[in-house]
Amino acid sequence: MEDEERLADLVKGGLAGEGFAVDVAYDGRDGLWMATENTYDVIVLDVMLPRLNGYAVCARLREAGDWTPIMMLTAKDGIYDEAEALDNGADDYLAKPFSYVVLLARLRALVRRGGRERPVTITVGDLVIDPAGLRCRRGEVGIGLTPKEFAVLHALARRPGEVVSKSELLAQAWDFSYDGDPNIVEVYISALRRKIDLPFGKTTLMTVRGAGYRLEAA
Repeated sequence: MEDEERLADLVKGGLAGEGFAVDVAYDGRDGLWMATENTYDVIVLDVMLPRLNGYAVCARLREAGDWTPIMMLTAKDGIYDEAEALDNGADDYLAKPFSYVVLLARLRALVRRGGRERPVTITVGDLVIDPAGLRCRRGEVGIGLTPKEFAVLHALARRPGEVVSKSELLAQAWDFSYDGDPNIVEVYISALRRKIDLPFGKTTLMTVRGAGYRLEAA
């Protein structure tokens, strides 16, 4: 949630290049609605938003029991502003101008932690996924994945043994406003099979006809 459109679009583009699916709201009311209607791993929230400021957005989410990690991003840098952000329920605070490298590192830490503690890595059988480092291996063998391949695999690995629908994968690995061909999911599923299964003689990424996809331990 950022009202400086150029900055918001730059951050979105950078995060998308790292494998994140990113939605953008340019004012507090739209952002609050999106945050209550969708599930997010982390929220980047500017303080000085039109229609509803960041402090109010954060407080309302917490009052509603939404504990999605929140990174406050603002031009203010006083200690009282930082204290107010944290007192309203934010998990971290970064003042503008900021280092994109630092923003990315902090967001990865918040995503890894989530609304509750999460393991540093996700293990499904002998497949090990490191969300913070965007790394994957089977056993001791590293597997090179593109950011989008990793995003699709991560969405599946968070629910091992469960069927994840194509629409859920689109929402998690692309973004809320994606209106392209939904069959793009099948392209990435095929690419993942060629990397995580075929070289190892495994069949763990399953298609459940008419329902979606499932990542099995073995």
